[in-house]
Amino acid sequence: MEIDEEVCQLAKVPMFSKLDKSKLRLIAFTSEALHYQPGEILFKKGEPADSAFVVLSGEVEVLADTHGEDLVAAVRGANSLIGEMAVITTDPRSATLRARDDVEVLRIGDDVFIKLLTENPEVSLDVMRQLSSKLAESQTAYETLQDKLRASGG
Repeated sequence: MEIDEEVCQLAKVPMFSKLDKSKLRLIAFTSEALHYQPGEILFKKGEPADSAFVVLSGEVEVLADTHGEDLVAAVRGANSLIGEMAVITTDPRSATLRARDDVEVLRIGDDVFIKLLTENPEVSLDVMRQLSSKLAESQTAYETLQDKLRASGG
């Protein structure tokens, strides 16, 4: 993908939509466009968090390891930011991420991502909103699983 194409794609991502073209060009230039086939792993739980990803096209599955079995905990599509929590906290990855279909992502290195947050309050605010939504979604999923376990006598 050419830099100008990446800039156009980044401008469609809500968290980047208010940035001027020069900043988008810098993000595109310092990031890496990657393609994953269905079933390919983007990163595994426990790995160091050296980057965040923006899904440009396709869908990825967030996998939770439940007693040795991978369970799809969430699905993220185009314009989704993934892997940001571990970059912010500097903790290892909390889940495995797998391509559900053909996926195009932009891999943003941890140093570039942190600089982007610290220098652009509008981006930071959007990331906080996304993290809050993901936390609420996780809580709802947890409660649903607890209800299913109780109903099955577990």
